Amino acid sequence: MTTPPQKLQIDIVSDVVCPWCIIGYKQLTQALEATGTPHEIRWHPFELNPDMPPEGQNLQEHIAEKYGSTKAESNDSRVRMTQIGAELGFDFQFADDMRMHNTFNVHQLLHWAEQQGRKNDLKQALFVAHFTHRRNLSDDTVLADIAAEIGLDRTEALAVLTGQRYAAEVREAENHWINQGIRGVPAVVFNGRHLVSGAQGVENFTRILGQLAKAKD
Repeated sequence: MTTPPQKLQIDIVSDVVCPWCIIGYKQLTQALEATGTPHEIRWHPFELNPDMPPEGQNLQEHIAEKYGSTKAESNDSRVRMTQIGAELGFDFQFADDMRMHNTFNVHQLLHWAEQQGRKNDLKQALFVAHFTHRRNLSDDTVLADIAAEIGLDRTEALAVLTGQRYAAEVREAENHWINQGIRGVPAVVFNGRHLVSGAQGVENFTRILGQLAKAKD
C-alpha cells in the first residue's frame, strides 16, 4: 500500500480588496496545476485599510492619498492589472466611481464560511464581487447576499455580521500575522517556513514549487 504524497501547506495572508492578491492566487494555482503539486491552501485575514470608515472612499482618491499616485499612474496600473487578470482568467472592471472598503466584516464572514468548508469559495466570490461587479462590500446585506449566492445561509450570514460574532477571532488572527512581520499582501507561506511576498508570476511560482519539492526529497 503506497503512502499518499504529503500535501504542501500553503498559507495565504490577503485582503479581498487587494488586486495583487487575486492575481497572485491565480498565478500560484496555475503553477500548482502545472506541477501537479498536492497542496492545501489556507486563507488568513489582513486589512489593507483598517481605519477606513464604513462609507469607504473613492478608489483613485484613496490610491492618491496612500501612495501619492497621479491619476495617470493609477490608470496605467489599472490597465496593467486588467491585462494580467485577463491572461489568468480574472475579469477586472475598474471604473472611476469604484470604492475602497473597510473589510473587517468581510473577514468575519470568511471565518464563518471556513467552519463550513466554504472559505475558498466565498473568497473567490468576494474577489469577483469587488473587482468585477463593483459591489459594496461595506454593506452587510450585500455580503449576506454574496454568501447566499454560493449556497450559504443568508439569515445566518447576516446574524454573524450584525452580531460581530467573530470579531475577536479575526482580530487575533490579523495580529498574529502582523506580529510575524507581515506588512503587505499577498504574503504566501509554504510549509510554515518559506515566505514569498507579492504576485510572483506563474514561472516564478513554478520554480519555487520545484525548489520546495527538491528540498523535500
